[in-house]
Amino acid sequence: MKTNATIRNRVNIRKMTMTALLGAISAVLMLFSFKVPLMPSFISMDFSELPALIAAFSLGPVSGVVVCLIKNLLNLFASQTGGVGELSNFLLGCCFVLPAGLIYRYRKTRASALIGALAGAVAMAVLSVFTNYFIVYPIYTQFMPMEAIMGMYQAINPKVENLWQALWVFNMPFTFIKGMCSVIVTMLVYKKLSPLLQGKTAG
Repeated sequence: MKTNATIRNRVNIRKMTMTALLGAISAVLMLFSFKVPLMPSFISMDFSELPALIAAFSLGPVSGVVVCLIKNLLNLFASQTGGVGELSNFLLGCCFVLPAGLIYRYRKTRASALIGALAGAVAMAVLSVFTNYFIVYPIYTQFMPMEAIMGMYQAINPKVENLWQALWVFNMPFTFIKGMCSVIVTMLVYKKLSPLLQGKTAG
């Protein structure tokens, strides 16, 4: 006969295993980034936040944060920013998955999941302006002059006058759209994936 402690241990082990697996998948997705139109060439799109959002919904907000951590720790080996880009990505990922996971944990409905994910996407987009301005771009200017960076922005929109403006005009909407792509896919697949991740039989 299984005791409550045995059941809890099995649940915790499965939770850790699924979190680690989603973290590894997220790290792989981060490698498969691609360029997008109407953005400077050094900005790319990826879907690495998708497994973290799924983890936040199915396994809890802490698991979502751990997936973000695993993804960026693994990608440190290929970092071109000395880990600063990964730190920024981790902070943005946490801002995305924490609101979604906490709101969904409080009330597990499709509407609350959508509200939480939207709140996370907005928080991530706004924070991206500040992490890029104060953390990421100061490092990038060690390898690429600010004049060159601004030239790429201004080639798309000549009215952009400085980095602060460029981040609000380009990076913030881009980050929000990136988050919303993960939200849309998650809303489509979560119902089917959740029983598998939680070790339940789909009904």
